[in-house]
Amino acid sequence: MAHIRLAIAGVPTMENKSQIVLKLLKRELEFLERGGYKRSPNRPWRAPYIFEESPSCPNHSDRTRQQRCEDCWLMQFVPSDLHAEQVPCRFVPLTADGITVDSLYRYGTSAEIEEALRNWLRQRIREIESEMLDAGEVLLAS
Repeated sequence: MAHIRLAIAGVPTMENKSQIVLKLLKRELEFLERGGYKRSPNRPWRAPYIFEESPSCPNHSDRTRQQRCEDCWLMQFVPSDLHAEQVPCRFVPLTADGITVDSLYRYGTSAEIEEALRNWLRQRIREIESEMLDAGEVLLAS
């Protein structure tokens, strides 16, 4: 497995790509479980945007969006034909039948969106942990 150099929370690290993605998925799940996608008192008229308003987003605190979406770790989960979308992470398929964040914004409730995201995150975490165990890699603590 290739090793890549990424900055996580501003600290450059040298880790296996699977370990980095696993850490980021777990961080996103923790953010969700702590209520990170509940309505903010600063913006009570709408729920926060999934992925975009999460610490997982490279542009999380930057309204000018200086980081390119194509450099985001979530792009590996976006179908290649949707990489050119303005906000590609909205097109991560969260279910086996292709339901995305974008489609849930149109047809789902906040609870349905959070449940689909929670299930997707847990499934990706299980898959990566299983792949790492099969490859004999050491799993990092959360």
